[in-house]
Formats: sequence, C-alpha cells, structure tokens
Amino acid sequence: MLTVEDVQLSFGGVKALSGVSVEAAKGRITAVIGPNGAGKTSLFNVISGFYKPQSGRVVLDGEDITRLKPHARAYRGMSRTFQNIALFSGMTVLDNVKLGAHTRLTGGVLSSGLRLPSSRREEAELDAEIRRDVLGMLELDRVQNSHVEDLPYGLQKRVELARALVMRPKILLLDEPVAGMNREEKREMGRFVTDVRDRLNTTVLLIEHDMGMVMGISDHIVVLSFGKPIASGTPERIRQDPDVIKAYLGGAEDAADDKAA
Repeated sequence: MLTVEDVQLSFGGVKALSGVSVEAAKGRITAVIGPNGAGKTSLFNVISGFYKPQSGRVVLDGEDITRLKPHARAYRGMSRTFQNIALFSGMTVLDNVKLGAHTRLTGGVLSSGLRLPSSRREEAELDAEIRRDVLGMLELDRVQNSHVEDLPYGLQKRVELARALVMRPKILLLDEPVAGMNREEKREMGRFVTDVRDRLNTTVLLIEHDMGMVMGISDHIVVLSFGKPIASGTPERIRQDPDVIKAYLGGAEDAADDKAA
C-alpha cells in the first residue's frame, strides 16, 4: 500500500534521514521505532507531505505522491494523527469527528452555506454512518455529544483516531498513539488499532515508543537509528536483533564500560 524508497532529508548540514526505505503492506500494521532523534517524525512528515525530501520517493497504492501537497495526499486516501492532541475545543465529539470527512463530501460552499436539501441529506447520512461505523467501534457513542475539552486524555486521543478514520483512509499514520496514557488506556488503544486493521482492512503505519504495544500488535517493524534504517522484520526477529539491542542499550553499556575502566 505504501512504499518509501531511499529517502534523503537534510536540514542545512544535518542529515535527518539517510537512505530510508519502508514498506507498509496492505491490511497490516507496520511500526517504525527507534531512540529519540532517530528520524521517525521526520519520516512521517515526508510521507504526509510536510517535508520535501532531497531525493527518494513516496508511492501510495502504485502512485508516486512525492511532490503532492498534504491535502492532495488526503484526497488519495492518507490520514494521520499527531503526537499532540489537535482537537477543536468548544465543539462536540461528533462535530470534531465530522471534520475528518471533508474529503468525502460532494456539496459545494453554496449548497452547504444555504443548507439546501441535498446538503442536509448528505450531512444526515454522514452523521448516521459515523455513529454506526466509527463511534460505535471506538466506543465513543456514549460521549458523542460531549465537548472534547471535558473528556479525559485517553478519550481525546480516541476522538483523534475516529476523526482520521472517518476519511476511510487507505493508509492511517499514527504518531505515538499511546503517548501519555496509563496502562489501561494503552491496552484499549492497542485493541482499537487492531480492530481498525481487522474490521476495516485499513493499512496502519505507526510510530510508538511503548515496546509492549509495538510488539503486541505489529505485523512488521522497521528500526531507525540516527536517521538510518538498521533492521526490519517481524516482532520476534526485531526483539533478538543485536543492532536493535545496541541502538537502545548501547549508551548504557558504553557508560558502564567507561566507569569500570
């Protein structure tokens, strides 16, 4: 579904990504992991169109989208959540989620502004679909009329997931979906992400630091270190890869060796 080929990204003399290649198979969950500063968010920003790489390309469902702007990628079936919550306070859960469906609506500015029958009918059908297929699956139906700022953090993150899903994306990019959550909230979010894959057959690409969640739900894992790919494979393979162990633990081991010397 998504292929990133040999992407190079630099900011001045600093190389953020050096020859990074990633494949996200259709209907699978692919995780990108690595220490802080490894280039994970830079990679997501290249994929979603916020950064333009110096070389390499991004291919979505067979189409080269490397030079397309973010909104054009959204119309082609790419949606994304962000590490920091970006909901609209003062609006209900349902209204926040509905904003994610703008790529699917056919009514123009005139018909929507004048509330013509065709526009009202389309919005009513969208409301019903969101309540049935998205809010119900993510167990948000009981809070759909609540203002998002009144919800606990874990539910707000779930609303962001719902807003991304209502686009019916071909691929869903999740940037640290369980950051800041407690153990129970992480468990629930992991279950919802696997439901998205299993029930909607949505391809998922995620960045996450919580290794318990990554190892528990991912079909494939790519590991970055200092902007370079160092390993890829199944969770079982990644768990035992010496380069991955060194990337995560090498600093502590080196410090211990220096102290012993």
